[in-house]
Amino acid sequence: MFDKVNNMKNKFQYGGMAVIEGVMMRGPRETAVAVRKPDGSIELEKEANSDVGKRYPFLTWPLIRGTYVLIESMAVGIRMLNLSANLSMDEEDEELSTGELVLTGLFAFALAMVLFVVLPTWIVHFTQQYLGDIFLQNVVEGIIRISFLLIYIYAISRLEDIARVFMYHGAEHKTILAYEAGEELNVENVRKYSTLHPRCGTAFLLIVMVISILVFAMLGDGSLFYRIWSRIAVFPVVAGLGYEFIKFSGTYYDHAWARWIVAPGLWLQKLTTREPDDDQLEVALVALKAVMREEDLQVIPVQESPL
Repeated sequence: MFDKVNNMKNKFQYGGMAVIEGVMMRGPRETAVAVRKPDGSIELEKEANSDVGKRYPFLTWPLIRGTYVLIESMAVGIRMLNLSANLSMDEEDEELSTGELVLTGLFAFALAMVLFVVLPTWIVHFTQQYLGDIFLQNVVEGIIRISFLLIYIYAISRLEDIARVFMYHGAEHKTILAYEAGEELNVENVRKYSTLHPRCGTAFLLIVMVISILVFAMLGDGSLFYRIWSRIAVFPVVAGLGYEFIKFSGTYYDHAWARWIVAPGLWLQKLTTREPDDDQLEVALVALKAVMREEDLQVIPVQESPL
């Protein structure tokens, strides 16, 4: 037996994301993506983490680091999605080009701006005479924005391919929770954990939308053009506040008040995660073990990798 490791303040907070037929995990020095190939084998790819934060320490300052982490995570996420898509294909399938992936990313970004910035702002701007003061307008705008998010997530969750990605999302969460609980990292132990995690990016989205109500209210009123572009301009501030909130609440999740605060984000994850099967848990374990620090491997026993 081994001692359980319960104090997250002294442990590295590993993070990751679901990719196509696989899981990406990010450690202190490296990022790894593990993908289940069509023949049933698991392929693992690793890359060194960017040292931009070390070369420019101000990027790791509170509030600023939220925007930096978000931009870096998006860049890494796009690369890993492209890599996982190509790894998961049969040999005879044509690989996705970098250009195709960039265009897909730009389209997704533009769609997000229209759905979650332009459209809610437009609706409230042309109904403001019925809503009263600026704070109430922003509350209504926030409710519309969150409603669009829920509808969008529910709609894409009905797609078969996305449903499998959500299963890998659940596998990622279960694996990290098992590590944080000090469990021996094997499929049997990981299986019993929840698919919901307080530091999930889904929870981050919800927190950002709630914080935006307060921040956007400070921008005052103006033309439709001003309202749209002012919201885009202050998004780094909103993202920074959201990141600090998620990091703080995740660190103190063992306190009742923190669990109460993050509960809505966990509820939202019920839409973006699914119960994974053992094969998917195995993939998540391979990705996590590949980036774990030596000191973590010494504290938490791990079974031999299937690779």
